[in-house]
Amino acid sequence: MDIQGLLAETIRSNASDLHLLPGISPALRIDGVLSSMPNYPALKAEDVQTMVFSILTPQQKELLETNKELDFSFGFSQGVGSENLGRFRINAYYQKGNLCAAFRFLPPIIKTVEELRLPKILHSFATLRQGFILISGPTGHGKSTTIASIINEINLSSAFHILTIEDPIEYVYPKGKSIVSQREMGIDTHSWAMALRSALREDPDVVLVGEMRDPETMASAITIAETGHLVFSTLHTNSASQSIDRIIDSFPAHQQGQIRIQLASTLKGIISQRLVPQIQGGRVPAVEVLLGTNAVASNIRDGKTHLLDSVIQTSQDVGMITLESSLAQLVLAGAISLDTAKSYALHQDELLRMVG
Repeated sequence: MDIQGLLAETIRSNASDLHLLPGISPALRIDGVLSSMPNYPALKAEDVQTMVFSILTPQQKELLETNKELDFSFGFSQGVGSENLGRFRINAYYQKGNLCAAFRFLPPIIKTVEELRLPKILHSFATLRQGFILISGPTGHGKSTTIASIINEINLSSAFHILTIEDPIEYVYPKGKSIVSQREMGIDTHSWAMALRSALREDPDVVLVGEMRDPETMASAITIAETGHLVFSTLHTNSASQSIDRIIDSFPAHQQGQIRIQLASTLKGIISQRLVPQIQGGRVPAVEVLLGTNAVASNIRDGKTHLLDSVIQTSQDVGMITLESSLAQLVLAGAISLDTAKSYALHQDELLRMVG
């Protein structure tokens, strides 16, 4: 059993993830459902270690053995001179003293907003010159893919310098009108703080901060947006209003007023998404979209984030979308079942009213 064969099978199966753990067969996540790979025996601890070590550099191996976990990415192709089949974002980790690994597949071609079946309003984010845009949602629900789609639209249409700071690099952008600098944690920079501090000296127009993990990263991302740049980032939250609360609540009480003011002045939009199982198989995005209107800015500044849900509901004429309306459209189009929609809705009564 070799890692190349397992990665090839992951791609052939249209799986999003591959899991390797000693004592069980390799497992794939397909359309959000995890299941063991047929025809593969249970892995031994030495099998997993051999496969993971085979794709590590000596430096990465040393880091993994020292820190007991490692995030890295791996470009995958089969055979000498063969085409790039995609990349895998990998987390190698130890459990019960044994090495394990989770592989997330990233396709080689970055899809457009239309191909991803995302709302057309997302095109407007690619035309902005400055501001802060946040994509939120649970792990494995397409945040990185959505950001890549918008950034690649900028790359292909505008002569900008796009700077990404990622852990690890996920999508690699094709040659376009822009120049793209992609910095990977541990290889191109030693810390988020150092990379963000030096970002403004690298003359960027667009900055992608792979994930806002702590108050320092959040403050830096918002400050970069405040100084006239277009900034994208992600957050593991369930809604637009929850995203605002998460950012503000991450700071000490004496700093929260200042962060509210900065966020109110820079926020251009929040996309909160889920990948929802379809009746015919596969998954489709259900999306909540908040736009940084005057009403939104005022509520953020005044600490009234609990009113943002109603602002989204009453602002659909300008392009805002509630999660429930997105789910309702999918139900009415026959793409997903009502029971599925109800399980993803934040306000079931609102959903039921829309599907009537």
